[in-house]
Amino acid sequence: MFFSGDPSNRKRVDLGGRSSKERDRQKLLEQTRLERNRRLWLRQQNSAAIKIQKCFRGRKEVEAERSRVRDKFFMSFGQCCEDVSWQCFGPDSDFLRQLLFFFNPKHAVDVSALVGTCRLLQEFVQDNGDVVGLFAGTDYSCKRGLVDYRVKRLVYACVLVLFENRYQLKDQLCLASEKSNTSANILLKAIILLIDQSFPWACNTISYLLRRNIYSLFREIILTGKENFQGSIGIVSSLEGVLVLIISHVGMGTCRCPDVDPCWSFSSQILTFPFLWRLFPRLKEIFATPGLSQHYVHQMALCVKDHTNVLPADISSDFPGYACLLGNLLEAAGVAFTQPGSFDWAVDFATVATFLLQAIPPIQASNQGNNDSRMGEDEIHGGDDPTEIVLNRDLEQQISSAIDPRFLLQLTNVLLGGFSPARGSPDDKEVAAVGAACAFLHVTFNILPLERIMTVLAYRTELVPVLWNFMKRCHENQKWSSFSEQPAYLPADAPGWLLPLAVFCPVHKYMLMIVDNEEFYEQEKPLSLVDIRCLIVILRQALWQILWLNSATTPNFSKSEDGASAMKRHPIEFLQHRVCVVASELLSQLQDWNNRREFTPPSDFHADGVNDVFISQAMTENTRANDILKRAPFLVPFTSRAKIFNSQLAVLKEGNSSHGIFTRNRFKIRRDHILEDAFNQLNALAEEDLRGVIRITFVNEFGVEEAGIDGGGIFKDFMENITRAAFDVQYGLFKVDMFLPPFLCFLCAYTFINFSLLAKQKGNVNPMICISGEGLRTNN
Repeated sequence: MFFSGDPSNRKRVDLGGRSSKERDRQKLLEQTRLERNRRLWLRQQNSAAIKIQKCFRGRKEVEAERSRVRDKFFMSFGQCCEDVSWQCFGPDSDFLRQLLFFFNPKHAVDVSALVGTCRLLQEFVQDNGDVVGLFAGTDYSCKRGLVDYRVKRLVYACVLVLFENRYQLKDQLCLASEKSNTSANILLKAIILLIDQSFPWACNTISYLLRRNIYSLFREIILTGKENFQGSIGIVSSLEGVLVLIISHVGMGTCRCPDVDPCWSFSSQILTFPFLWRLFPRLKEIFATPGLSQHYVHQMALCVKDHTNVLPADISSDFPGYACLLGNLLEAAGVAFTQPGSFDWAVDFATVATFLLQAIPPIQASNQGNNDSRMGEDEIHGGDDPTEIVLNRDLEQQISSAIDPRFLLQLTNVLLGGFSPARGSPDDKEVAAVGAACAFLHVTFNILPLERIMTVLAYRTELVPVLWNFMKRCHENQKWSSFSEQPAYLPADAPGWLLPLAVFCPVHKYMLMIVDNEEFYEQEKPLSLVDIRCLIVILRQALWQILWLNSATTPNFSKSEDGASAMKRHPIEFLQHRVCVVASELLSQLQDWNNRREFTPPSDFHADGVNDVFISQAMTENTRANDILKRAPFLVPFTSRAKIFNSQLAVLKEGNSSHGIFTRNRFKIRRDHILEDAFNQLNALAEEDLRGVIRITFVNEFGVEEAGIDGGGIFKDFMENITRAAFDVQYGLFKVDMFLPPFLCFLCAYTFINFSLLAKQKGNVNPMICISGEGLRTNN
């Protein structure tokens, strides 16, 4: 009952309610589990070690057997295959079986044996001509499997020799096939001989090569000898002949070759080589044939969105793979257009070219001296982005030169030339054609100077009539076709009217620049007046949708960034901005035509959503309504604009009232140097000071100040005289689109205000004509 002094007899108590036996059982189970896992791990280690040892011993035995067979081969057939006869290529001979078994492209003796074999093969074929009988004997069908295996292994061995010894053979790769007897040429001619499409094993052999990524090997071979190829332009080499046969076989109707991974295809591995057609001009002609180009371009269209994961590593920073691919495709397209093509090919080509054009950096060669030729003036400002990659100048020239007027004429005619005016909603084919053409042209407008391409699009193609017919039908049916279903770069929720308007507006505006009154009003060219009224409604609704109803946040706009960079970072926002700019310009131009001779009510230019809320918001700077007044003032009725203008004048007058009491803007002006003195003194004032009261003191030609206090009359005399002097032709101050300093802007504004007050006294126009072109129409 009582403590005896021995702590060992004290009863152990578990606060969790478990007994000591239960705790020992859990511990035992955990130790057992750990021991079982340790034994399993040891068994796996032993099993892996046994497999490694078996593999190592097997490889040693195979190498030993290969050495034994190699020695036997050279003893039987000679070191240079001098004891080989034509029967040795038959299915019952051990010649090819032994050679293909021990062959190693890194051993010089094996390479010499293979070169000797290929030389003998070509000699026997020249003497006999029966290649199938040489390999299969009298009955190919019975020996088909064996013959096909030997042929494809022999061809692949020749390619491996060229790849492994490319640095030693680089001087031999560019030589003409008929004039060269070098080792590289012998191997290449043997490949050409064995993969001829007339042989029954051609498809199996090329399939075998494609599964082993043959194009990646050829890419390394070409890259090694590119300097030699560039020095032998115009020579058809054997390497070019091999590539011609391989790409010609793929895509044929009788071809049974499996689909190749896009990463290892001809398009990604070979077409991304810079200036490929300069090295292989014959290959360009073969690739441009309708069947082949359609196959490869369609293959690229399926994976062009993920081109960064498909294309190989760039050769250098100024030769990115996608830019090289674009340059080669554009050059080949120029040849393909001259041959009978297909509509589907043109759609796929435009899709691929659009993505690649959008991905390339800004083309510096076409930017120099042409900054004013881009669409609009504002570009998206992207903030602190990494430095753009600068393309090689020759690569830039290749791309910009390929997109010439002739190319645009051919592409537009193939895509849009087959559509005639119709009713109802556009079908899928027309939607695909319009989407592909507009996407390509929209990107092109922001890459190249407009003066190079706008004339051919406006006057040599049916672009404007076809696009207008498309947009008119979509508008009448209240259903704009979505281009997101096509392989385009727009997101799924992008409005269907964005792309057509982005292309139609600048081209139609360009056409209106040289149209006279008779053509526009009487002959109704390029569009009828009825169609122009419908166009005004479409443009008005589009602008109002973008500027007022669209709640998405638009990036900041600035002149400091190139349009191509902005388009790459914000494709949908940039497209909306472009539509806003070009639609505003076209609608403003149409309003000028309506001011000359009214063909539609002025209210057709006004948006339907202008209300008191809009007017109150427009009076405040940096609001959406105020931005609409700056970008598209014709959307707001004239009375509303006058109300906003009067409110802003009242606010400015109230803000400057206290400043006008203690004015310090007093200037002395010499009458015989009124323009020079006014410019030197008033141009230094800030914008707020120009709104304030200005006191003038005249100095006559004798240097004496004229008597009088300026209470407004002297200032009026000053403005009348300076206006007369400023518009004198001897100064030449005024020019279209000329930037004016603040002083001259103030002077022009004062001149227009004087004109409006004079017109008001005559009762002809509203005194607010200075804020809109609508008021410039008079009764005289």
